Amino acid sequence: MRGSSRAAAAAAQEAFDGVLGGAGDRSALGEQLFSVAALVDANPSLRRALADPSREASAKQLLAERLFGGKISPAATVIVSAVAAGRWSEEGDLSDMLESLAVQAFLSQAESEGRIDAVEEELFRFERIIAGDAGLRDTLSSRNPDAEGKAALVRRLLEGKAQPETIRLAEQAVTYPRGRRLDRVMEGFLKLAAQRRDELTALVTVAAPLTEQQAARLRSALENIYGKAVTLQTVLDPTVMGGIRVQVGDEVVDGTVLRRLEEARRHITGS
Repeated sequence: MRGSSRAAAAAAQEAFDGVLGGAGDRSALGEQLFSVAALVDANPSLRRALADPSREASAKQLLAERLFGGKISPAATVIVSAVAAGRWSEEGDLSDMLESLAVQAFLSQAESEGRIDAVEEELFRFERIIAGDAGLRDTLSSRNPDAEGKAALVRRLLEGKAQPETIRLAEQAVTYPRGRRLDRVMEGFLKLAAQRRDELTALVTVAAPLTEQQAARLRSALENIYGKAVTLQTVLDPTVMGGIRVQVGDEVVDGTVLRRLEEARRHITGS
């Protein structure tokens, strides 16, 4: 987000954090926020009215309360009203924020029950399963409007193997990507999970599994560099041949044999 949207997002986040403790069933809160986001996305006139930076915040709040008050919980109404009050640089930023807060509500439910670590790991593994299966990826990423069929496939893959929040967020990612690639949606959900845990996530690509000692040393080194807890998410990729590739956010350190061979090839050929 850019410009005024950052300030609007910060205010909406503050409102969300303020009511979360008294929201009761946070998964229900997440469902309500997902529903509001879907309605706003589907109605361009409503989206423009709520995101219009030239309108007074009080007028937009009144519109949100008139539309949603009594149809969603008081906690959800407070949050939606706060989102509507913001000055958004782009209309889509408002919808993005509603989605972000919905995801956070589900993650908070898992956190309150001591299951957020499992949810983050399961979402990551689900994303890797999709990335490694072209047929599954094409099915779940297709523009086929059969959202329930996609959701049913997700449930078949994950039920009995994953936390309820994992299943619900995976369903949301495949049935309502909002014009984004599925891997980008999953990446965003995983980033929110890491932020919720106040940790960084390091994507580690290796040809063979790290030993416990190797993983511990790598984690310790990264935590010393970044000054906060780091979770390692390991991807096995035999094509890297050896070495290790580590990505933290936008920063990448590539020490794989494949990378060194590619650099040597460019040096020899001059291309």
